[in-house]
Amino acid sequence: MTDAPEIPVRVRAEVAALPPYRQGKQAGAEAFKLSSNENPFDPLPGVLERVQAATALNRYPDAAATRLRERLAERFGVGVDGIHIGAGSVSILAQFVQATSGAGDEVIYAWRSFEAYPWLAVVAGATAVQVPLTADSRHDLDAMADAITERTRAIIVCTPNNPTGPIITQAEFDAFVQRVPSDVLVILDEAYAEFVTDPDSVDGRLVLGGGSRPNVVVLRTFSKAFGLAGLRVGYAIGHPRVLDAARSTAIPLSVTAHAEEAALASLEAEDELLERVREIAERRDRLAGELRAAGWRIPQAQGNFVWLPGGAETLDIAAAFDAAGLIVRPFAGDGIRISVGEEASVDKVLRIAASVVKDLPEGHSGRGLA
Repeated sequence: MTDAPEIPVRVRAEVAALPPYRQGKQAGAEAFKLSSNENPFDPLPGVLERVQAATALNRYPDAAATRLRERLAERFGVGVDGIHIGAGSVSILAQFVQATSGAGDEVIYAWRSFEAYPWLAVVAGATAVQVPLTADSRHDLDAMADAITERTRAIIVCTPNNPTGPIITQAEFDAFVQRVPSDVLVILDEAYAEFVTDPDSVDGRLVLGGGSRPNVVVLRTFSKAFGLAGLRVGYAIGHPRVLDAARSTAIPLSVTAHAEEAALASLEAEDELLERVREIAERRDRLAGELRAAGWRIPQAQGNFVWLPGGAETLDIAAAFDAAGLIVRPFAGDGIRISVGEEASVDKVLRIAASVVKDLPEGHSGRGLA
């Protein structure tokens, strides 16, 4: 929000009351930025060269990102019309919510989850229906299914859940979809899919296989594992007519030629990608394990981040990290998300985390000390 006392034009009341999206705090030169789930590695080999070679800035990009759609269609074994490209997966989320939901409709999602979900529903004019996570920070899919009404138009399922970390299993998701009416859109947000190592995790490719779930769409992104957060490119996989609804609400020409070129180049460097992803996943597992050993009760971590359940002490804990040159992402009253960053940041994170957990009161949700 700005400091202006009032809005000088007519704005919908629910929008005026809605706080704008705030990204993770930026870091100074001497600090580690662990607040935005960014990839600590530079772009993959060949990407910068391809981007620099795309010099036709006086021309509009291909609005359909045809070459990237063709490449992803080949990768996932679907037709080209079964792929939709957007300026990051969150922009595609907005397109689907606007396409399905309006005044009087409902959008269901778990909470806490990705902080954009609430305002996506509000901006569309729909009602946000938040279903609390379980005690171990997982989606409560049974409760989400119970929350479905005749007004439900879209359900967002985030796995691994951002910011808490746990996955949804394939068996859980399959059972959940069976309870969802066939005309309600299920959006499987897999922004962190590449980092998942749990073999029981849901896989959007399996869900879509054979076309038996036409009301399910899968979202993925090049921002995280591929390290292209600054270029904003994501994609959806699903039934062509469902994707057409998103395409109809998309802002034209929002995916730049540079973003498409970088994504294509990144797909060609898959061996290097997988090596980096393995390194980040191993660093994540080591970080989560050491945090537990230090006395934290850490949920399952399957993205490129870990979650500290800070509760009422969240902002004080975050201030301790900040003072040590570690910029983390606090969610007041809930907890702190710490991205897996450079190797040099790990020991500093562990040192501060160990120093603050001892001060948590007995019975605290984040305290795993005996």
